[in-house]
Amino acid sequence: MKHVAALLFFAGLVSEGFAQNPLVTHLYTADPTARVFDGALYLYPSSDAFPPPGVDMPRFCMPGYHIFRLDGGATWTDLGSALDQNEVPWGTRDSFAMWAPDCIRKDGKYYYYYPAEPADKSAFRRIGVGVSDRPEGPFSWEANYIEGVSGIDPGLFVDDDGKAYLYFGGGQELFVAPLKENMREIAAPPAKVEHLPAGYKEGSFLFKREGRYYFTFAHVFPEEGYTIGYAMGSSPLGPFTYQGKIMDNISNGTNHHSIEQYQGRWILFYHWWDVSGFNKLRSMRADYMEFKEDGTIGKVVPTLRGIGTPGVGERIEVDRHSEIRNCETAFVVDGGDKGWMVCETKPNGMVRFDRVDFTGAKKLQARVACGQRDGFFEVRIDKEWGKVVAKFPAAHTGGWDVWSTETQPLLEPVEGVHDLYVLFKPDWGSTKLVNLNWLRLVAE
Repeated sequence: MKHVAALLFFAGLVSEGFAQNPLVTHLYTADPTARVFDGALYLYPSSDAFPPPGVDMPRFCMPGYHIFRLDGGATWTDLGSALDQNEVPWGTRDSFAMWAPDCIRKDGKYYYYYPAEPADKSAFRRIGVGVSDRPEGPFSWEANYIEGVSGIDPGLFVDDDGKAYLYFGGGQELFVAPLKENMREIAAPPAKVEHLPAGYKEGSFLFKREGRYYFTFAHVFPEEGYTIGYAMGSSPLGPFTYQGKIMDNISNGTNHHSIEQYQGRWILFYHWWDVSGFNKLRSMRADYMEFKEDGTIGKVVPTLRGIGTPGVGERIEVDRHSEIRNCETAFVVDGGDKGWMVCETKPNGMVRFDRVDFTGAKKLQARVACGQRDGFFEVRIDKEWGKVVAKFPAAHTGGWDVWSTETQPLLEPVEGVHDLYVLFKPDWGSTKLVNLNWLRLVAE
């Protein structure tokens, strides 16, 4: 198994995604667990897929797991397959039932926990574990599932004293069990997490901030559907006091999350299905999260812009905008890349994209399609009428769906992080200027 995982790991190194929402588009991902290890941000999601021909999958079709790492300021690198459904030593073959995983570090080792359908039919799901010397694996998988635990959505927490806890469950009740030092066995029978609101719950995830323990979970309200809720306590075992919602329901589907602090900001990771338009083919997303003075969490509203700070060599997906005016966005496939574009760029149209790192940049590239030839668009920084740093004349590319990458020098040196504004200036009488897929700063 280790050799197969290693081959898949190296095969996946070339795939990348971009940190504007959704985080990746080359495959469908859900249930993202975020972890920071030695200053690097990793994601451990599940994966959605189309059912194979002839396979009846009325529910989710989830064949295995990939691992992602944030490289640079905004690029997610797909590190390849962590575990395929048919590599589970104790699992049912071709179950397509690999739901939300987690990975945690303890004493220099990385422990990856996952639910799967057991071949012995002893439960709906059991939870297994693998161990590695590296956060990206390959992992050595335990031959059997963890005894005494049945359920879905393992969530791990290691406290400051080194004690580890496993949270899990899906249904009306959620559970917690302390783990032994070997991280492969529970140290006591699972206990119900008390004082949570009624209704279906899953996706347990615990984190600690300023001495408080936050127990977060997916919670279904009958009149609303899946939301993300949380409770606060003074111990990893509770008792917890319910505080309300972190995020409202999104488009009548599931949501499953994690929360991590990275580079001084707290981030909520979750999923949506805006790439596929189908709530069983999901894509992971992320947005910044804020705490109030009393320690409670401000409600997070999903954004297009998301997180991350693109720098030299990374795509600036301006269609994942912070603000837009007199323009539209539309789904596009450009050379096999799925995503969005800014289109219908009317006179005085503007799109704003926050937090771009210009350090080391000499030129700016723009991926455009143009069916006419009159006018230009310019890029400014810090405010709509701020300094012009690049100017692109409209050039006929062969049509509104014929793409070309154009390059212009920066008009003067720019350093540091700035908000970026693109202003569209078609000539008088034109109703639109260009379709703009992305921008990219380059050093040469």
